[in-house]
Amino acid sequence: MSSQAVGTGRRGGPVVAFLVLLWVCALIATAVWWVGIGLEQWSVSYGDQPGEFQALQRRASLALLVGALVATAGPALVALVAYHLRLVRTAVVFLVLTLVIAVPAVPFAVLAGRDLDPAPATTPGPPGHCVEHSGGDTRCPGG
Repeated sequence: MSSQAVGTGRRGGPVVAFLVLLWVCALIATAVWWVGIGLEQWSVSYGDQPGEFQALQRRASLALLVGALVATAGPALVALVAYHLRLVRTAVVFLVLTLVIAVPAVPFAVLAGRDLDPAPATTPGPPGHCVEHSGGDTRCPGG
């Protein structure tokens, strides 16, 4: 076995290792961001400003959505790069890891997305039937 044959099999190793390190750092950063928002929510919950608490809930949902995206996109990117560098076993391992992480991450992302864009509050309209008023008057309002 020549040194040239040994060197060609490992040329993509540092690239994949760098991407894995970058992915882990991004996961840690989003987790720290999410915990920091949670601590802010805890301190705001003792105050009397509900608007600030709702803004923090929105930021926490955004952090959770970004965390789910980073958690699933990171190993998918590593798998793609590893496959491109002909590291097939590494690509398969990271593809399986992507699928394992995506199963719980997708429901979290869906819930976080709903919290980012809540349904507008609807005000109830007038009743569609006759409502009796007190005072002995039994006529329906409006006619």
